[in-house]
Amino acid sequence: MKTITCLLGIVSLFASCKLSNNNQNGADNKELAAMLDKYYEERMQLFPIEATVDGDNRYNDKLYADFTDSYRKKLKDFYSNYLVYITHFNRESLNDNDRLSYDIFKREMDINLEGLGFNDNLMPMDQFESMHLIFGQFGSGSVIQPFKTVKDYEDWIKRATAFSGYADSAIVYFRKGIAANTVLPEKLVIKMIPQMESMVVSDAKSSLFYGPITHLPAGFSEADKKRFTNDYVKLINEQITPAYKRLADFLKQEYLPKARKTTGISDIPNGLKYYQYRIKDQTTTNKTPDEIYQTGLSEVKRIRTEMERIKMEVGFNGDLKAFFEYMKTDKKFMPYKTPQEILAAFEKIHQTMEPNLKKMFGHTPKTPFEIRQTEAFRAASASAEYNQGSADGTRPGIFYIPILDATKFNTTSGMESLFLHEAIPGHHYQISLQQENQSLPKFRRFGGNNAYAEGWALYCESLGKDLGLYTDPYQYMGALGDEIHRAIRLVVDVGMHAKGMTREQAIQYMMDNEPISEEGATAEIERYMAIPAQALGYKVGALKIRELRTKYEKQLGNQFSLSDFHDNILKDGNMPLDVLEKKMDAWAAKL
Repeated sequence: MKTITCLLGIVSLFASCKLSNNNQNGADNKELAAMLDKYYEERMQLFPIEATVDGDNRYNDKLYADFTDSYRKKLKDFYSNYLVYITHFNRESLNDNDRLSYDIFKREMDINLEGLGFNDNLMPMDQFESMHLIFGQFGSGSVIQPFKTVKDYEDWIKRATAFSGYADSAIVYFRKGIAANTVLPEKLVIKMIPQMESMVVSDAKSSLFYGPITHLPAGFSEADKKRFTNDYVKLINEQITPAYKRLADFLKQEYLPKARKTTGISDIPNGLKYYQYRIKDQTTTNKTPDEIYQTGLSEVKRIRTEMERIKMEVGFNGDLKAFFEYMKTDKKFMPYKTPQEILAAFEKIHQTMEPNLKKMFGHTPKTPFEIRQTEAFRAASASAEYNQGSADGTRPGIFYIPILDATKFNTTSGMESLFLHEAIPGHHYQISLQQENQSLPKFRRFGGNNAYAEGWALYCESLGKDLGLYTDPYQYMGALGDEIHRAIRLVVDVGMHAKGMTREQAIQYMMDNEPISEEGATAEIERYMAIPAQALGYKVGALKIRELRTKYEKQLGNQFSLSDFHDNILKDGNMPLDVLEKKMDAWAAKL
């Protein structure tokens, strides 16, 4: 490998460093490791919310409007400089681990720079994953932002004070978007307005953001308790509530009349090119929209055939759509009365598969795991999800279930496959093992792409029978419903953003091909409208992992170990699919 013979200390001098050759099979390159660590440290300063999510609490008092032109200029300089720095290393002279880092890092710089060339910052918020929702989670006192020490409480005051400016900057950029004909679809704006309004309260004690005061640590002095209570009430009344009200009023009065009536991102200037970029970013492939669309149609057909088989197996008389309706509406599939019963049912799934996990995974995470009900303020627009734990284990990984009405929670929705995907061995295993692996540079421990993460989680749904699940044909039908849901995404996402499919046509296609309510289909389709191509990574990634497993099973025969395959897929963390395939090919070749 090549090493840098001068100190890394002053980054701007990096380009003048001289290179020397070392043995390819030696230890990790210390200079490369130092550069990657420096990148991560600087990244955390630029993205303090990301740092908090990663369990790095040094920047818990910071919040930046990272969609502004001035901030994006900082990001462009940041990525451009590090793209230059990484190319000073000779990839072919690095050892295996460093080559992985090189390939992952270079792609990350390239894709980030390409993304900054588009004007998506003119739509700085949406109804699905924007700061006004993240801010609520952080400020509730029960999720990611820590509220354990006096400094924690002081940090939140500083961070929350910045939200008012964030909201005002968002309004400025929404207005720029109106001028540039780069606006959100009307249907999404309609969903955002009540999200904002739900945060507008007349009594600070009824605010979500009063949560940290409700749960003040007993060890705080009486003076600190009084001080924080007064400060938080003032913060809510004078800054947070007015900021949400300004956003709600702006969206309702000024933005909604200018929002577009169309569905897909191709309807904004340069939209189709932006969508093709999003495909490359979210799938880590160079697949065309049409390739993905055709794969989706083929997968929908394949899975529907299996669904027909299950329908006949249970003796249902009627077509598949009627079977879906039966599963959605028959009261026997809605046995729960309270949210606690639903959470207990998911824990039972966990305990049922626990003995078989040991046969399929040699390495399991140490990070604690919990199942929780999604908070009321965001449950109406939320999907079931996994929130990662912290690398030091002080914050557990959390599997969230939105429960609006326990009596309407349907067991055929795919409870077992949902748990496999969002919790164990899906996101919880993958993310926790990655974060716990201290041999990885931090940008790999805490980074990654959608296709690998969601591809792994969807692949895990296919392990249900081996883990002692899917013994009930209706649960297996639910799993098939989840699988066809991801295949449908390939059709409707590309359909809406590249082929002129309307929101209403996409909702109908989804309802025609899976057991989902109109409400559920609408929420899903509007999610894909808000974040183009994100939904493609699941199926594209899962198909690649399954393809690799099938290849090695044939290639290795009796030498193939499923446990070793899983451990090696996970052991080096998240990476682009082409990098993963090269790594796994090398693993198989050594057996």
